[in-house]
Amino acid sequence: MCGECDWVVWLPARRPGQRAHCPRCHHHLTGTARRDAQAPMACAIGALIMLALVFAFPFLGFSTHGVGHVMRFADTAEALLGDHYGVLALVLLATTVAFPGLYLAALVYLCLGAGHQRLPGAIPLARLLRPIEPWMMSDVFIVGVLVSLVKIVSLADIHIRASFIAFCIYSLLLLRTVTLIDWTALWDAIAPAPEPDMTAHAGASGRSQSLVACGACGTPFVAHPRHRCPRCGKRHHVFRVDRIQLTWALLVTAALLYIPANIYPVLSTVTLGNAQPQTIAAGVLHLAESGDWPIAAVIFVASIVVPVSKIVALAWLCIAARGRPAASLARTRAYRITEKIGRWSMIDVFVVAVLATLVQAGTLMSIEPGPGAIAFAGVVILTMIAALTFDTRLLWPERAPGNAS
Repeated sequence: MCGECDWVVWLPARRPGQRAHCPRCHHHLTGTARRDAQAPMACAIGALIMLALVFAFPFLGFSTHGVGHVMRFADTAEALLGDHYGVLALVLLATTVAFPGLYLAALVYLCLGAGHQRLPGAIPLARLLRPIEPWMMSDVFIVGVLVSLVKIVSLADIHIRASFIAFCIYSLLLLRTVTLIDWTALWDAIAPAPEPDMTAHAGASGRSQSLVACGACGTPFVAHPRHRCPRCGKRHHVFRVDRIQLTWALLVTAALLYIPANIYPVLSTVTLGNAQPQTIAAGVLHLAESGDWPIAAVIFVASIVVPVSKIVALAWLCIAARGRPAASLARTRAYRITEKIGRWSMIDVFVVAVLATLVQAGTLMSIEPGPGAIAFAGVVILTMIAALTFDTRLLWPERAPGNAS
């Protein structure tokens, strides 16, 4: 059953290299079929080794007018904690190290035990992994580091150290691991799917047949307020809250939080004792006036265009979901774009974290985070949760005339 448009489809057994798409909304029903789980497991192990090396060596070096500073990756969190920005330190460590590390280690465990149906803790672990994927942002962090380096390269000498290279390799291996996982086959190895409900009809929506798809393993089952997935035990949450109202609440909160995010400075540059606070808009203008148009454009898009567009787009989709379904495919595509780009707004938060850690030249020059960065991080997180809670099934008619099965 399609997790986006709710269309029921009967799928034949896949051959290696084949994958399935929904005939109605073209959403990926399954990943590419693979013969075994060796490839994702190898990539995951390699990524974990690279992650360990990230903490073993210096990350970046900074020097200006004879004053130098070498930063390790762990220093980013320590610097933020020292400036009393523990929330930013938590966001940084969770999205770049904790969530990806947990994901990779759990995946290696599941791949090693694939085929052993009584593998301890396998089902809760597998249930946990898919929701983590949007919150793994090591690739966004690398872009944030590069933006930071371009911002300060005219003020100081920058030295790339071994840990930064290890982090780049770790990020590439992490992305490759995610693309190699065949979740359908992995779930079959961990917990075989129950016999399909023979009363379900392909070529019709799940809602018209009182069917829902498990958010963890994808197994369809008959909806019931207290019903759990017969395969993985996850309770379906469609009956707990009105998801459109929840999305609205998150969007309104994010919109309100975006006001202090733009009023208060996201960072302050201290030069010879003189502090120069800088808001998001002021930072973009300063970069543009300095001639750094590409970096100004990146910050403008990530910090202003993407958050505002995401709030407006999700609000429009919430209104559309309450009305008569129309242009369903176009609206679903708009949702996919909105959901995918939201995480890239975290670039600005990572830029603040890196600059506050790296640029520490005593009284000569230093950079400190500002309260606007916390508010902006809250906007990014809330809009991401809002996108994940939005129910895309409501964009599609419950009883559409099906011409595909």
